[in-house]
Amino acid sequence: MRIGVFDSGYGGLTILEQFRALLPQYDYVYLGDNARTPYGTRSFEVVYQYTLQCVKKLFEMDCALVILACNTASAKALRTIQQKDLPLLDPNRRVLGVIRPTVEAIGHLTKTRHVGLLGTEGTIQSGSYPMEIQKIYPDIAVTGQACPMWVPLIENNEYQSEGADYFIKKYIDQLLQNDPQIDTLVLACTHYPLLLDKIKMHAPKHMHIVSQGPIIAQSLADYLQRHAEIETKLDKNGQCIFYTTESVEKFKQSASTFLHESIQAHHLSW
Repeated sequence: MRIGVFDSGYGGLTILEQFRALLPQYDYVYLGDNARTPYGTRSFEVVYQYTLQCVKKLFEMDCALVILACNTASAKALRTIQQKDLPLLDPNRRVLGVIRPTVEAIGHLTKTRHVGLLGTEGTIQSGSYPMEIQKIYPDIAVTGQACPMWVPLIENNEYQSEGADYFIKKYIDQLLQNDPQIDTLVLACTHYPLLLDKIKMHAPKHMHIVSQGPIIAQSLADYLQRHAEIETKLDKNGQCIFYTTESVEKFKQSASTFLHESIQAHHLSW
């Protein structure tokens, strides 16, 4: 059986890259729902329906474990899928998100106990991060900033342009105006690591910037160590298959930006 990695677009490839670096022995299936991206502006119900459809498809592809490598899907769909759908679909399989592991890492980084959250409108509006942070670290103040232009800049390969600088500076400045005590920035969207160099350029030098990939990869490694009933089912051929609901050529071209390698991909239709 395989590990499934799902995202609404290309951002989840930044998570997959870290999985393959830390845990290269396992077989992975990546599914990008690129035809229906972005999820960030969609309602809870629509994100839930789309995410469930993709999880079911990954189960059909023999995935024992599916990682929602998408903050919007983790915020708007994960809990319902875990509690309502999974017991009916297959109680022996697992669906995990990216928010909880990220939150657990934050508490060790911030000194001021003021944290800034950069994400899509969907992730910020969901309130999932402040809710999870409050559970574990009730002393941390969280300020969110929606960055609606960042994902389109990345998806359209404009993230290295001067236009990108304008929007990166704009959202960071807005966030720090709302809370000047912030000392830790959480990149709460799996696309955003591609903007990391520019974010570092426009953020204050003392700022901790939390990128999710390494955190989620370590969390998966820990999970598999603790759950032998899942780990022992997983094939270990070091293979990775890519599926997209959009044009295969477009996916291959964009995916190479995220993975720094050329790949083969397959089209998935519903």
